[in-house]
Amino acid sequence: MDTPKSKKTEVVAPAYRMHTQSFINVLDGISEEDALKRIENKTNHMVWMAGNFVNMRYGMGSVLGLQDEDPYNNLFFQGKALDESITYPSLADLKKNFHEISPKVYQKLLNITDQELDEIFEVGMNVPFIKETKLSFIGMCIGREDYLCGQMGLMRRILDYPGMKYDMDENIKY
Repeated sequence: MDTPKSKKTEVVAPAYRMHTQSFINVLDGISEEDALKRIENKTNHMVWMAGNFVNMRYGMGSVLGLQDEDPYNNLFFQGKALDESITYPSLADLKKNFHEISPKVYQKLLNITDQELDEIFEVGMNVPFIKETKLSFIGMCIGREDYLCGQMGLMRRILDYPGMKYDMDENIKY
C-alpha cells in the first residue's frame, strides 16, 4: 500500500483508488449506443456521468498543481447541464482521458503536504461549516465521484446490464 506524506490523505488516497476501480467496473461492457440513452428524457446519460467523473479528476489535478486540462471541460465543468444539441465524446475517449489524468492526480495526492492541503481554495459555496481549502475541495470531488458511480450503477441495471462487479485489478496503481 502507498503511504501518503500527509496524514490527512490517508483516507482520501484509498478512496480515490477504489473510485478508479469502480469507474472501470461500472462502465465495463456498456455499449457506446447504450451510454447515450436517457430514461424517459429525465436522466443524464452515462456518457455525461462518466464525463463529469473524469472532469472531477481534472479538477482535483488542477487544485493539486497539475497543468493538464480536461479537453471536454466546456461540457462537464461544475456539472454543466446535459445539452442534447451537443455531440458528446465517446466512452472510449473519456476512458482514455481518465487513464491519462488519474495516475498523475494519485501521485499528487501521495506527495502533497498538510500545509498545502490547508491552503485556502475558495469555490464560493458560502457554507458556514465548510472551510474552503484544497482538502475540502478534494473531499467534495471524492463525494461527487461516489454519487456519479452510484448513478451509473443504477443506469447499468435500468439498461438491463448485470450489476457492477467489485473485482479489483491489482495492476492498477491509481
